[in-house]
Amino acid sequence: MSGENQQVDASRTPDAPPSPAPVPAEPGRPAAGPSPSRVRRLAVPVAYLAGVTAAFAYVGAVDPNEPGHYPVCPLFRLTGVLCPGCGGLRSAHAFAQGDLVTALGANALAVAGYFVFAGFMALWLVRAFRGGPTPRIVLRPRYSWALGALALVFAIVRNLSFGSALAP
Repeated sequence: MSGENQQVDASRTPDAPPSPAPVPAEPGRPAAGPSPSRVRRLAVPVAYLAGVTAAFAYVGAVDPNEPGHYPVCPLFRLTGVLCPGCGGLRSAHAFAQGDLVTALGANALAVAGYFVFAGFMALWLVRAFRGGPTPRIVLRPRYSWALGALALVFAIVRNLSFGSALAP
């Protein structure tokens, strides 16, 4: 009866002492270093964040208000109509410089997008660190249409005289 529940360790020789069991980390304390799987999980969101940070650093260093650094919006050049993205580079420049008021004046919709992106990145980094699922952006069609309508209304209002405060 006692032989039924015994397990045989094939790596042990009869004369060798038993190998010590791994000591688990104390509850609430992380292991000695980051696990390779955690580093792997964090690699993609950190790479995205590094790319966006580099882009913001470039736009923050090279002023789009000076002519010749960036191309002019083709819609604005051909028609004189401001699209929803017009002023986005000036907004990013001001945002990177820490001037939120000027950033909002250049393109308020872009500034809202910066904050939405920052929230998404924070969520992604926390989930990657903890080992949770990668957040997904899945919009129902009515929300996609609502965002498109918001961008269209923003573009129309900023081109009218009473909405000139929204123009860059």
